[in-house]
Amino acid sequence: MFLLKILPAPLHRALYRLAHWGRKQAWKAWHSNVIGVRVLALNDAGAVLLVRHSYGSRNWAPPGGGLGSGEDPVAAGLRELAEETSCVLDRAQLVAVVDEDLYGLNNRVHVVVGCARGPAVPDEREIVEAGFFRLDALPGNMRAGLAENIREWVQAYGGR
Repeated sequence: MFLLKILPAPLHRALYRLAHWGRKQAWKAWHSNVIGVRVLALNDAGAVLLVRHSYGSRNWAPPGGGLGSGEDPVAAGLRELAEETSCVLDRAQLVAVVDEDLYGLNNRVHVVVGCARGPAVPDEREIVEAGFFRLDALPGNMRAGLAENIREWVQAYGGR
């Protein structure tokens, strides 16, 4: 991990793109089911944190990532949010488990919602941009249906 931190950020981003390509090929070859977590971190105004990755589609999306074997989804959400944005998540709750298509494979996503604490600082390696967006002003460059899903998941959240 230390070696990755000393690499220049542009090289690190290029390695993320290469690793992402390799991971997709492996998932397809082994017809893997992918299990992950997506985090909806809300600020005090009720705006949701979205990020843009340095790899993949580069669309806006909630932070998240893979769920380790036996890992609690809420714990995974806290970890992913901290790794990607340095934010802390308070009053986190699992609000949904959904199945989505990911490169032609089934992706089971655990949706965790909570209150963001601290500024969202992208790591500039995996995450190149982060920002809070009002629910009525979500960016247009998101995967189809995600804006509607985000609004539904935030509405299901009872921890505010």
